[in-house]
Amino acid sequence: MSKTNDTNSRANENVVENKELNIWEALIPVFALVAMLFFNVYYAFGDDALSGSNQFILLLGAAVAAIVGFFNKVDYQTMIDEVAENIKSVTGALLILLFVGSLAGTWLLSGIIPSMIYYGLKILNPTIFLPACIIICAIISIATGSSWTTSATVGIALIGIGNALGIDAGMTAGAVISGAYFGDKMSPLSDTTNLAPAMAGGELFSHIKYMTYTTVPTIVVTLIIFAIISVSIDVSGSTDTSAMLSSIEEAFYISPWLFLVPVIVVVMIVKKTPPLIALLAGTLLGGLFALIFQPDIVAKVGGSEELNLISGYKGVFNAMTVDTAVETSNSVLNDLFSSGGMSGMLGTIWLIVCAMVFGGIMDAIGALSRISKAVLNLFDSIFGLFLSTVISCVGLNAIASDQYLAIVIPGRMYAKAFKDKGLAPENLSRTLEDSGTVTSVLIPYNTCGAYQSGVLGVDTLSYAGYAFFNWLSPFTTLLFAAFRIKIKKIVTE
Repeated sequence: MSKTNDTNSRANENVVENKELNIWEALIPVFALVAMLFFNVYYAFGDDALSGSNQFILLLGAAVAAIVGFFNKVDYQTMIDEVAENIKSVTGALLILLFVGSLAGTWLLSGIIPSMIYYGLKILNPTIFLPACIIICAIISIATGSSWTTSATVGIALIGIGNALGIDAGMTAGAVISGAYFGDKMSPLSDTTNLAPAMAGGELFSHIKYMTYTTVPTIVVTLIIFAIISVSIDVSGSTDTSAMLSSIEEAFYISPWLFLVPVIVVVMIVKKTPPLIALLAGTLLGGLFALIFQPDIVAKVGGSEELNLISGYKGVFNAMTVDTAVETSNSVLNDLFSSGGMSGMLGTIWLIVCAMVFGGIMDAIGALSRISKAVLNLFDSIFGLFLSTVISCVGLNAIASDQYLAIVIPGRMYAKAFKDKGLAPENLSRTLEDSGTVTSVLIPYNTCGAYQSGVLGVDTLSYAGYAFFNWLSPFTTLLFAAFRIKIKKIVTE
C-alpha cells in the first residue's frame, strides 16, 4: 500500500466515541504520562531517556489508559485492534526511516556529506561571520539530518572562531543553533522531520514541501537580523578553517560530481516519485559512487586493505545497515563523519511504535475524541486549533523536557481535531515542527537545551535570546494560520 493510501485510510478513520467517559477521566492517562516522563527525564535518565526508558513510559501511559478504559466498559480486544490499526497506519513512515538510515550511511561513505561540509566551510567570511554560521550549519544539518551532530562538530569550531574574532559566544551559538535547527527541520534524514508526519498521518516529502512556506521566510528574517548585527559589531582576526578543510581532503576525495546523487534524488521527489523509491535510488547510487570515488574507504569499512568484490560488498552494506565511522586527522570531524545506518533509526522507530500503542488505546477508550472536543470547545476556530497545538508543544517541551515527546503526544492528540476541521495532516505536522522541534533548545532543562548548552559551552539563557529562528518559527506558523495562508484542506474524491 502506498503512503498516499495510508494517509487517506487514516483520514477516513472513524472517531471512537465513548459516552461513558468524561473529560477528566480522558485526561488521567495524559497527566500520568506527563508526570512519569518529567520524572524519568529530569530526575532519572536525563539525556539517556530516549535510550529506552521514555519508550517504556509510553507503554505505562498506555496501561493507565487501558485501566481507565476497563472502568468505562471498553474491552481488551477493542484496544488491541485499535493499536494494530495505529501501527499499520505508520508502516510507510517506518520503512522510510529505515531507508533514510541506509541513505545517510552510503552518502557518508561516498563522500557526499563530507563534500557538502567542505564547500560549506569554504564560504566562511569574517565580514559576514554570523550569517555565514547560519548558512554553514544549515547546509551541514540538512546533509546529516542532525542539529545535535552539527552543533557538536562544526558548531564547536565556529564558537572557537567567534571567540577569536571577539564576538559574543551567545551570538555565535544563537546563529549556530538557528542554522542547525533550520537544516534539521528541512532534512529528510532528520528523525523529527520523519516523526512529525508519522504522528499527523501525513507523508514525508509533502510535509517538507509544506513546511518550506513557514520555514524559509523565518530563516530569511533570521539571516537579515544577523546581517544587521554583524554590521554593528567589530570583527577582528580571521576565520581559519584550513585545518578542517585539509583533514576532509585527506580523508575523502572531494568533488562537485558527488552532488549528482542528491540532485537526482531531488529531481525524483519533484517528479512525485514515491518516497521509498526515491530513497532506495539515493541509497544505491550513494553506494555506487562510494565504490567509484572512495574505494579505499569502502575497503576499510568492509574489513580489508584493498577493494575487491567481497570487501566492496561488505563495505557498502555495512554503511547501509550498521554503525559506520570514517576517521580523520581532526578529532572534531570524527564525530561528524559517522552514521548509524538502519540500526541508527531503530530508536526512533521504537518510539513511534510505543507512541502508537499509547495513541491507539487512548483512541479506543474514546479519550482522544473527548479531549479533541474539549479543545474545539475552547478554541472554536481554525486559528484556535493551531494556537492550542503550539501551546501544547511548547508546554510539553517545558514539562516533559523532551523534543520528541513534544511532537508525539500533541501529534496523536490533535490529529482527529485537525481532521474534524477539514484540515490536511500537513497543517498539523508543520505546526508540530514549527513549535515542538525548535523550541526545545530554548529550555535549559530540556534534553535539547541541556545538550546544546553543554556541547557549545554556552549557557542556554546566553544563546536563547539570539536563537531568532527558534523564537520566530511558532509565531510564523500562527501568523499563517491567522491569515489563512497556505492552510491546506483535506481533498475528498
